[in-house]
Amino acid sequence: MLQTHSHGHDDDDHGHGHGHHHHRHGDDDAGPASGGRLRMAVRLVLALVVIAGAALAASAIMVSAGQAIVVTRFGDPLRVLTEPGLAWKLPMPVEDTIPVDLRLRTTSTGLEDVGTSDGLRVLVQAYVAWEVPADGDAVRRFVRAVHNDPDEAARQLRGFVGSALQVTASSFAFSDLVNTAPGALWLPAFEARLLAQIAPQLLATYGIAIRQVGIERLSLPATTLAATVSRMRSERETVAALRTAEGLRAAAEIRADASRDARITVAHAKAEAAEIEAASRQEAARIHAAAYSADPQLYLMLRSLDTLGTLVGANTRLVLRTDAAPFNVLIQGPPQAGEGGPPRTAQAAEPVSTPK
Repeated sequence: MLQTHSHGHDDDDHGHGHGHHHHRHGDDDAGPASGGRLRMAVRLVLALVVIAGAALAASAIMVSAGQAIVVTRFGDPLRVLTEPGLAWKLPMPVEDTIPVDLRLRTTSTGLEDVGTSDGLRVLVQAYVAWEVPADGDAVRRFVRAVHNDPDEAARQLRGFVGSALQVTASSFAFSDLVNTAPGALWLPAFEARLLAQIAPQLLATYGIAIRQVGIERLSLPATTLAATVSRMRSERETVAALRTAEGLRAAAEIRADASRDARITVAHAKAEAAEIEAASRQEAARIHAAAYSADPQLYLMLRSLDTLGTLVGANTRLVLRTDAAPFNVLIQGPPQAGEGGPPRTAQAAEPVSTPK
């Protein structure tokens, strides 16, 4: 009995222990399953965040200054963004972007052989300052016309401006473009007409805005150069002839004026000399009259001696009668005081002068 009881008790204990053991095993299975679901949820959330971030990054558009962004949907232009800042679009492959450079560029045409209105040839090289304006329609035309390739746009621009140079040059004479006088050159008018011709067409066709056009270089072909040098030589010779004629005319006027002034001066001098001589004669006559009035005999003697001094020189020999005047004074002597009137003189013989 005791053994049976003991055995039963052992069985109960064994059964109880076995049941308790199964209960702990169920708790251990529930813990790992709950942790796996949590880790799965975290991974899913992280994946969704990454996908959302990638979607946002693929949808964000940053527009820089001096740039336009063309948003395309399946390759077709949808809209154009020109304002700097952040914008949004649908992710690829639904929508894509094309950046367009809006900065100012310059292009040179190279030397173009053009003809003027008077049939002469001239080599002209023009430069063009251009850009794509911040306008949606212009940007679309630029992308469509040259596939957003600035080099292709420059090539198209050079050909277009070269053709326009031919048309514009035909409206100007050769001397309007090549001249030694700066005031006779029409280069500003040439540039203005060229700009007016190409700007509207380039904007309408290529979406390019022309900001400035200028003549960078101007040269002459060999035949035109020879003709120009000949024309310039003729012009210089004409100018030289005109200036020579002007100089000769001025010299003739100066000589005529000098001759007239000389004649006037000589006439004035002669008139003054005549006046001085007349005055001196009057003064001499007055002095002679005064001397004669003071002593007529002495006056006559002195005048006779003066006459004798004038006639007789160092090499003169005279054969005269001594009683003839004025030599009679050498014999008769001076008249005595108190004798009135001039001394009586005999008829004088004609003098004979015999130089040694």
